[in-house]
Formats: sequence, structure tokens, C-alpha cells
Amino acid sequence: MQARDTTASWGWVSRLIHWLMAGLILFQLGFGLYMTQWVPDLLQRFTLTQVHKSWGFVVFVLALARVGWRLVNRRRPALPSTMGRWQVRAAEASHRLLYLFLFLIPLSGWLLASASPVQDLLQMQNMVFETFALPDPFVPGSEAVESVFRTIHAGAAVALAAILALHAAAAFRHQFVDRDGLLAGMLWRT
Repeated sequence: MQARDTTASWGWVSRLIHWLMAGLILFQLGFGLYMTQWVPDLLQRFTLTQVHKSWGFVVFVLALARVGWRLVNRRRPALPSTMGRWQVRAAEASHRLLYLFLFLIPLSGWLLASASPVQDLLQMQNMVFETFALPDPFVPGSEAVESVFRTIHAGAAVALAAILALHAAAAFRHQFVDRDGLLAGMLWRT
């Protein structure tokens, strides 16, 4: 399998980035929900939040890599000719929203953590896998700013989950109802 995309198929780089991000995003959505809704112990939640922030950084870096790859690799397989105009437009719009949320969610998460007054009080840093610290643009922190970014982060996560559900449903429809091979084009066996 070639690395670059062609008009006939996705290359292995695009497929790898797609499936890595799919797995990480599903993990992050579930993990974020778990730690905020079902972990009452604040110390345990703090530890889980550090893990969540680190994987959020990885998602952000992969999103940058994905955009960079798309910029240098302009070819892509054509959509099935059986797709109606509204389906093509819906696919384009959903992909734009996916890209938006792939950046908005990690950035808003970083900003909400950076704006936390508790972070300043306890002299904590936004560490990535306990290796390096992310910059802190809000010193001192602000509860009002933290609240705004928390709302953005949570709302964007819910919206992303809905778009992902539609994305998966459309892929399954193409595979099992329309039988046009669209999903198969992103799998490793083709």
C-alpha cells in the first residue's frame, strides 16, 4: 500500500492517522465523561485529569499532522457517483465540523485548565505525560474564564460525539445499504 493518497485509494498515512484519531477521540470522550461524572474523589480525579490532558495534547498534535498531510497530499479518492448532491454537501460540512472540533476541544481543555485558580493556588502546571509543561496564559487564573472554556469544552465534546455518530452511521450505510465501498476504502485490507 502506498503512503500517499490517490484518486483511487487512501494511502496508509491517511488511514493510520484516521484510525489513531478515531480510537483516541472515542477514548477521550469516554474517559472525560467517566472522570467528570463518576469519580467523586478529587485526588483521583486530578490524576485522571492529567492523563486526559496529556492524551488531549496528542489528539491536537495528530490533528495538526492530519491537516499538514492534507495540505501536502491533495489527492483523495472520489466520493461514490451514487451520492446525491445533498449527501456530498452533508459529508463536506460534517468533515469541516470534525476538523473544527479536533482543534477546539483540545485548545479549550488546555485553556480551561490554564485559567483554573486552583491550579495557581496549588502551583500546578499543565504537564504532558509528566514530561513537559504547556504554557500558562492565565496567571493568575480566573473562575469566570475557566467557566467559559469549560462550557465550550463540554459543549464541543457533546457536539463532536453527535457528529461522530452521524459519521459512523453514514459509513455503515454506505457499506451495508448502498454497498458502494466507501467504508472499505478506509480499511486496511484494500
